[in-house]
Amino acid sequence: MLMQSRQPRVRKRRHGFLARLLAARDGSAAVEFGMVALPFCMMMFAILELGVVFVTDSVLENATIETGRLVRTGQASAQNMTATQFKTSLCSRMSIFAPDCAARATIDVRIIPQFAVTPPDPMAGGTFDAGALTYSNGNPGDLVLVRVWYRQPLLTTFLAQGLSRLNDGSAILTATTAFRNEP
Repeated sequence: MLMQSRQPRVRKRRHGFLARLLAARDGSAAVEFGMVALPFCMMMFAILELGVVFVTDSVLENATIETGRLVRTGQASAQNMTATQFKTSLCSRMSIFAPDCAARATIDVRIIPQFAVTPPDPMAGGTFDAGALTYSNGNPGDLVLVRVWYRQPLLTTFLAQGLSRLNDGSAILTATTAFRNEP
């Protein structure tokens, strides 16, 4: 009889321990934070990096338009501007991104016969091939296409998957402007 009365007590104790363990909330906030912290931090870094990409793209677009005006108004022809000088002028307009601009930017300034012409794409095939890119200031009345590519390295891996068109995981920002040279 003693044996029978002891067994329910042991079960009660075990049941009581499990119930207390499951009901305990000590440390649950730390565990929940541990589960959420890494995805939250990754998302915050991706948002910040995407902001940097948008700012860089806006600065690149403005620098391309402003530097293209040198060609459009004939100042580039008057100065016998070369591709290197054009790139230097572009990079001087890149504000906070100017220090890395010379290494990251690639330019193409070409005369086109009409606005509907599709120039060669140097990013075909997952690599960047600058072999077909040219530089020409043109003459008064010529249609000119100015294209600039800017390599933006990405730190966040899943953002690189969404933005990159190249096999190396870096994003290429492109700015383009087309105009008719002034007489």
